[in-house]
Amino acid sequence: MPFFGDDGSNGNKGKPGKSAGQYKVGSPYKINGVTYKPQEFDTFTETGIASWYGPGFHGKSTANGERFDTGELTAAHRVLPMPSLVRVTNLENGRSVVLRVNDRGPFAHNRVIDVSQKGAELLGFKNKGTARVRVQLMERESARLADLAKKGISTRGHELAHNRASGSHAPGSPPVPPAPPIVRQASVQAPMTLDDGSTFPGHVKGGVFYPDPVVRQEAVMPTNLFVQAGSFKHESAARSLASELQAFGAARVYTADVRGTRYYRVRISANNVPEADRIIAALKRSGYRESIIVVE
Repeated sequence: MPFFGDDGSNGNKGKPGKSAGQYKVGSPYKINGVTYKPQEFDTFTETGIASWYGPGFHGKSTANGERFDTGELTAAHRVLPMPSLVRVTNLENGRSVVLRVNDRGPFAHNRVIDVSQKGAELLGFKNKGTARVRVQLMERESARLADLAKKGISTRGHELAHNRASGSHAPGSPPVPPAPPIVRQASVQAPMTLDDGSTFPGHVKGGVFYPDPVVRQEAVMPTNLFVQAGSFKHESAARSLASELQAFGAARVYTADVRGTRYYRVRISANNVPEADRIIAALKRSGYRESIIVVE
């Protein structure tokens, strides 16, 4: 579920696609006892579970002041600046698209990103509801969007330009680096025009033009799904916790070296997202409130 403002309000209803939005990082905030710290990142990549949101929020204000539109390729993220461009790849089917972050969320069920309904359709998990994904910040392109937003210029549609530029490629072949095209401002009822003079194929719905974006196909990489209940520098503490958690599943200790320091992580393997959600809920009911879902 997205977050629409620092005060947690749901914003105002209105016609989508009519507001320019603003550049916003925001101050640290707390939701359900968890503190989130938005910031500007030099690099940012994460894996986890994606969900999507749609009709119930159509036309409402996003956290940076735009109008949410279910048919656009946008997303909600907890800490990335708004607007930002991210490449989201469904690790289960290899589908990959560029989305523009303009909202805050999600804050439930250990999800790392909420994508629009159209984003979920293109990524191939609308009917399933969730997917294992990789989220990669497009640093240079996001910096250009930030400059436009700071000047009060709408960034709506730039995600489509980068989807078009990135194109598609055969699984296993190197991806084509996205060029930095610019979407010229025009009536939303007319096709969007790029800086090379070309226009997007698309359709008009409700008086708004929706270009048809390109989905890039990546090679499908097997992933593992875990519920992580703790991470320790001392192996004895990790093994003690793993012993406590046997009632919730086959808890094991996994090692990881991070910047020269070895950590001992207590994890329970899950076959799918619903099973991981059930394990998380059971752990939290028993007081293990720091448990998270991990995709590797």
